Amino acid sequence: MDIREQMKDIAAAARRGGRALAKARGEDKNGALLILAELLESADERAGVYAANEKDIRGAEERGMDAHKVDRLRLTDAVMDSMATACREVATMSDPVGEIESMCKRPNDLMVGKMRIPMGVVAIIYESRPNVTIDAAILCLKAGNGVILRGGSEAIHSNRALGVLLSRALDQAGLPGDAVQIVPTTDRAAVQAMLKLDEYIDVVIPRGGEGLIRAVVNDATMPVLKHYKGVCHIFVDRSADLENSVEVLFNAKVQRPSACNAAETVLVHHDVAEAFLPALAARLGGAGVGFKACPRSLKLLGEYGEAASREDWGREFLALTLAVRVVDSLDEALEHIARYGSNHSEAIMTADHARAMRFLREADASAVFINSSTRFNDGGELGLGAEIGISTSKLHAYGPVGIKELTSLKYVVFGSGQVRK
Repeated sequence: MDIREQMKDIAAAARRGGRALAKARGEDKNGALLILAELLESADERAGVYAANEKDIRGAEERGMDAHKVDRLRLTDAVMDSMATACREVATMSDPVGEIESMCKRPNDLMVGKMRIPMGVVAIIYESRPNVTIDAAILCLKAGNGVILRGGSEAIHSNRALGVLLSRALDQAGLPGDAVQIVPTTDRAAVQAMLKLDEYIDVVIPRGGEGLIRAVVNDATMPVLKHYKGVCHIFVDRSADLENSVEVLFNAKVQRPSACNAAETVLVHHDVAEAFLPALAARLGGAGVGFKACPRSLKLLGEYGEAASREDWGREFLALTLAVRVVDSLDEALEHIARYGSNHSEAIMTADHARAMRFLREADASAVFINSSTRFNDGGELGLGAEIGISTSKLHAYGPVGIKELTSLKYVVFGSGQVRK
């Protein structure tokens, strides 16, 4: 079959399944999630998934994939347990579908409100980790959406095996198995074809590197929820608790430097630079962090600093590298963030409430933090239970994309025979 026709059939099936799922009762959706958890915990089912995963592992090693990436690809008992736990956690969360919000009475006695409804069909394009297959599918299922999952070619066997469990869980719960579709081919033409099917697909969510996301945005004919990169700043203000600021920066940079919510630049008020930067260098430098420093900060960072280039401002290092700039004011810090930020995560360390609130209002990001690490910009940490990714698009979601962000709102109007005059 022609690849375009194949993708059209997949999208049409997801549309049919999604329409049926949108009408499903919350308890039936929760039942499917609990059945899926049991399947993921079954020794027999795991054996089949591990056999498929081993094919992916062997293929990745034969192609010379980096050992770290191979490790992310591997499914273990711990990973399978975490997927089962996620299913149960999502099952306990409230069902947003059908919720009526902001009801108000008009002068003509019409009652006007908004009802939360599924998006329709969500296509998700992602790389490497096969557990994303389960995480993404269960959130879409809970929100009443059909979903099309296109993982990386390196995980094709694992994703297919997990897709079988998803379909079985839906079938056993009396829900449409078509609601979850795994793209069965590694042909890149399948993605190109899918991104033109806006008559079936309502939104696409790419998860991966900046190159993948830009390619999806360029080719998609439907809306895209995405973030290109996470250039996250922490501003150490003149009234900051310097010892605490060092520890917050240590967490924001060192805990997981490759995460999109890791700090990439620290801005330091000149009043505290001489006291703060040597302490920062000692704590983070000892953990392997190198600093790309402005002229005023370079002399304060000792052996760990080197002169920053113009390209280091606004750069996502995704490594143990931190850009450092001394600024003269809050205005200068906000101007730097406006120029080089990526709308992802920004933070201020300060004891001045008025300055903190100004930073909160003016720093343009999906999450703004006062006296805490940028690493908290994560669906689980912010109380969403789970997430599909971080959106830096202000339409339709801004920040972590969880169950509610996978729904939309429509107006509902209750009348008693009113006509417009």
